[in-house]
Amino acid sequence: MVADRWEPAAFKARVDEVLHHFVAQEADQLTAIDPLLGPVAGQLEAAVADGKRLRAAFCYWGWRAVGQPDSDALVRAAASMELVHAAAVMHDDLIDESPLRHGRPTAHIALRAAVRRRRRTVAAAKSLAMLVGDLLMSLAGQLFATSGLPAAYLARARPLWSSLARELVAGECLEILRTGTDVDLTASLKVIRYKTAKYTVEQPLLIGGALAGAGERVCEGYSAYGLPLGEAFQLRDDLLGLFGDPGRTGKDSADDVRGHRPTALLAETWRLAGDDERVRLRALLGRRDLDAEGLDAVREVMRRLRAPDRVEAMITARVEEALGALRQLEAPAHAASALTALARSATVRSF
Repeated sequence: MVADRWEPAAFKARVDEVLHHFVAQEADQLTAIDPLLGPVAGQLEAAVADGKRLRAAFCYWGWRAVGQPDSDALVRAAASMELVHAAAVMHDDLIDESPLRHGRPTAHIALRAAVRRRRRTVAAAKSLAMLVGDLLMSLAGQLFATSGLPAAYLARARPLWSSLARELVAGECLEILRTGTDVDLTASLKVIRYKTAKYTVEQPLLIGGALAGAGERVCEGYSAYGLPLGEAFQLRDDLLGLFGDPGRTGKDSADDVRGHRPTALLAETWRLAGDDERVRLRALLGRRDLDAEGLDAVREVMRRLRAPDRVEAMITARVEEALGALRQLEAPAHAASALTALARSATVRSF
């Protein structure tokens, strides 16, 4: 960060330094209890090894857009948003039984080696991963509380943590309850909003704003910018998940189709499909043994119905809505520039 110019790489390095040091200390304390906890400590550190640090960035600019200066203590507080994300990812991979994340085995897969002599190896590894996710969420609160910001600042933001946790859990539960059903677009967008959109953009912005003492009008502007942008982020993620290069996304392309998850892409495909196409989709969606040929068949139906194009249009509309709200916010020029750049980097990602 040079003066007020937004430098994503420099900011990411600052957040990485905070996270890696903080989590390494926690991992050491785990293994000090018993060396047997080494693999668990290893997954704790692996959980923060990667990431663009978007959530930390939105929290940071929620603070800066109110006129507050750069602050190492604020960067520590913002970094706690990444521990929330790490916890959510850990639990999400476990619930979805996803085998890969960032091109590496997910925690519940990697931890099988630690319990390979058990009769119920898979179940034991899943239990360990669940507990690592729980610990990450606890550590998020700890890092926030010990960030070094004044207690009065932290007190202003603390109520927002309850909303963050409640809405994140609500979104994950809604996805589970909707999985395997022929969901409509409205229901899919609600899952997106609560499972991902709010804790990715809106809530970090609001927490940063609350720390800085933002007024009601600013907070309303943050929500008007953050909600559509968060939805656009997840819509892009869904497109990349199925049509992106697994070598770049680091995920299994078949995850959403095998899980028959309530994505907007699948909802739009189902809405547009005729009777014959729905019969074909019913035979493929939710199949755990879905092969490459079956996945290509689903993609072919989607392309023929132009469902990806419709989702792309949804992304464009939401980004435009977010940037319109940002203009109304009348934030300082350096903050507006950074939030504009973040909107692009969050939603314009390569296939």
